[in-house]
Amino acid sequence: MNATSTPPKAEVEQDSQPDLMSWVILVTLSLIWGSSYILIKKGLVVYSSTEVACLRLAISALCFLPFLLYQFRKVDWSRWPFLVIVGLTGTAIPAFMFAIAQTEISSSMAGVLNSLVPLFTLVLGVLLFGAKARWLKLLGVLIGLAGAATLILFSREAGMEGNPWYGLLVIVGCICYAINSNTIAKYLKEMKSLIISATSFTIVGIPAFAYLFQTDVLPKLESTAGAWEALGYVALLSIMGTVLASLIFFQLIKRTTPVFASMISYLVPMVAVSWGFLDGEVISVIHFLGMGLILSGVYLVKQ
Repeated sequence: MNATSTPPKAEVEQDSQPDLMSWVILVTLSLIWGSSYILIKKGLVVYSSTEVACLRLAISALCFLPFLLYQFRKVDWSRWPFLVIVGLTGTAIPAFMFAIAQTEISSSMAGVLNSLVPLFTLVLGVLLFGAKARWLKLLGVLIGLAGAATLILFSREAGMEGNPWYGLLVIVGCICYAINSNTIAKYLKEMKSLIISATSFTIVGIPAFAYLFQTDVLPKLESTAGAWEALGYVALLSIMGTVLASLIFFQLIKRTTPVFASMISYLVPMVAVSWGFLDGEVISVIHFLGMGLILSGVYLVKQ
């Protein structure tokens, strides 16, 4: 997932029951987030992994900037170190990790591995943030990691191209998302979710925007066939998969509960695998075995 990944706790209505519109929002959000990996792949056709990541951060920051300017006085700037951490771990580092990883692994594999986020959220919560966990949850972590190992170790035997060890970069991105969620839950829980997103995205996005002028993005737009189309895919990734998805996710939390919203973890990899199949990627039993183990682990962690 590509938003600042934690429910806005102060806004949750714990007794809300999901209605038809809640299910529509859930499915829509799953389609948006599940499509992120294929959009990264399409951007990489023309642009380097660094350029894709910087474009993604810059466009997202430009979209969030009006929100930040409007809410500027409401930002608790005394907590700026945590906002920087959220910007780096919830946005910047994962953007680079996923783009670099997808130069060697398929979009479907990246989407499946991203489902590890809830597992690492639990592990880091226990190790670094003082959270407690029952043995069943820890068993879920082990099962989920076994699924990730299955995907990485046996992907070549299943006929998948590229270097499967680049999947470890996706895992680094998942760990960053987990740090992001725990940081918000412990240090920024009183701050509105939209303010957190707008501030953190802008903090990391403006430097990325400035760096773009040191890259080959502008020359490619002038002379490379398909450059504008690839830019369109990255823009769609930024606007839909990051900005709009953040707003939709917060709305989903308001309407229902974090438990209902957590179903995203199960739907997103299915969408990612479906897009990979439609784009001609090799989809084998290893995909489904790894995904099954990971999602089983996620289920146990969420109990």
